[in-house]
Amino acid sequence: MKKLLALIGVILLLGGSIGSTTAEGTKSADTNKAEAKQEIKREEIDTMAKEAVDRVIAESEGAKNLQKKAVGYAVFDNLKFTLLLGSAGGGVGVAVDKATGKRTYMKMATGGPALGLGGQKYQIVFFFETPEVLKNFVEKGYQAEAGMSAVAGKAGANAEATFRDGLAYWVLSEGGLMIQADITGTKYWKYDKLNV
Repeated sequence: MKKLLALIGVILLLGGSIGSTTAEGTKSADTNKAEAKQEIKREEIDTMAKEAVDRVIAESEGAKNLQKKAVGYAVFDNLKFTLLLGSAGGGVGVAVDKATGKRTYMKMATGGPALGLGGQKYQIVFFFETPEVLKNFVEKGYQAEAGMSAVAGKAGANAEATFRDGLAYWVLSEGGLMIQADITGTKYWKYDKLNV
């Protein structure tokens, strides 16, 4: 009887150990899947950002000039919906320090009164004049104040574009640069889940 009890005890111990190992293996596999998804998301954002910067430089001489002077940039991919009297939207992006290459992944959200019905997909490209402005944008977040409008224009049309309060931005739609784009009411903040 003692031998039987001892054998049952060993079996229970082994079973618990195997169950624990299996649970740990499952948790590890789930963590690896989540990390892989996050890496794919970062790569998608990086690709979108490069394409948007290349486009804005190709379409605006002013952007080309400011990009050379800028200490960094940020690019966001946004989807905005307007439904009768209001609009709302959101997206993701990345801020890049040109000196160090450091990337900070971020989110954005926008909303406010608007007339119309439909959706609009566009990218916003920011250039930063000083390290302080870039750091504040990344660390403290940013909210566009009333009257913020893009310095966009077709190639050569705004060669004299300048930074305003340390930053300049362009809005790209599928049709090209949006000259009168307004980002009032848009907030930007760190996307903690993607920053490792």
